Amino acid sequence: MLAACGVFAMPAAHAASANPAGVIKTSKGSVTIEREGRKMAGPVGATVLPSDRIVTGVDGSAGITLRDETLLALGPNTTLALDKFAFDSTTHAGALDASVKRGTLAVISGKLAKQSPGAVKFTTPSTVLGVRGTEFVIEVGEQ
Repeated sequence: MLAACGVFAMPAAHAASANPAGVIKTSKGSVTIEREGRKMAGPVGATVLPSDRIVTGVDGSAGITLRDETLLALGPNTTLALDKFAFDSTTHAGALDASVKRGTLAVISGKLAKQSPGAVKFTTPSTVLGVRGTEFVIEVGEQ
């Protein structure tokens, strides 16, 4: 009985890791994941969670595959915040809200955008993009 109660007392961070947003598939140079106030390296195979911020340095780039098969390619000096990610693999329902604070992000839409185009949104300091197409690039210059 106590063991069963322990399962429900899991820390929120551990519970969230059971439902990752995606995985880093390529990583070159400086790639950092910022999670709950902590910074960690972003190597190939690292799990990306909803609410993570991914930051590439001057020499950095990263490729991320989300659970709905959305492909994200971050260029050098890019900051991407996954503000919200939810995906039901059976119905393909969910939502993706992400913010590009600086840098370059190339996107190839996955199942979420195909099922519910209005459920995918990318925000920059000056624009909100609702995704209707399948491939696009966002570039945010220095403020």
